[in-house]
Amino acid sequence: MLRNFTRSTRLFSTRSILAKDHGETNLSPKIITQKTPDGKDEKVVKIAPIERGNEDINKKKARLIYQSRKRGILETDLLLSKFAKLYLDKFSLEELDEYDKLLDELDWDIYYWATKNYDITPLPKKWENSKILKLLQELSENKEREVLRMPNLY
Repeated sequence: MLRNFTRSTRLFSTRSILAKDHGETNLSPKIITQKTPDGKDEKVVKIAPIERGNEDINKKKARLIYQSRKRGILETDLLLSKFAKLYLDKFSLEELDEYDKLLDELDWDIYYWATKNYDITPLPKKWENSKILKLLQELSENKEREVLRMPNLY
């Protein structure tokens, strides 16, 4: 237990250093209470994403490609990395911003929304009319029945 706490503190400290480099001032994680499906209270730690206000478009695309490939869950890595390879170069700045916000969500949530498995993770209202999520859902249908592999970086 202490090991996890130490690791968490280190992550928050590292995040604080990174955030200061990007001009973020609200660094504190928020602990909120939410209801589980069975009606019990559950405490959840929410950390606001780092705001990157003056990031140029090429740097943003490179970061989004990296974040799409390195999620931590293979299913989501494969899906998002292929999505990034197909669409990021075609997206406008607004669409890149929306995709960036989608990547702030939890890995399993993105995966279940992309596969339209709303019984496990209900789709929040803010994503109901998302063009980006619709494209991701179409890709996840894999109509060509292709074996997904991690795309090359170049």
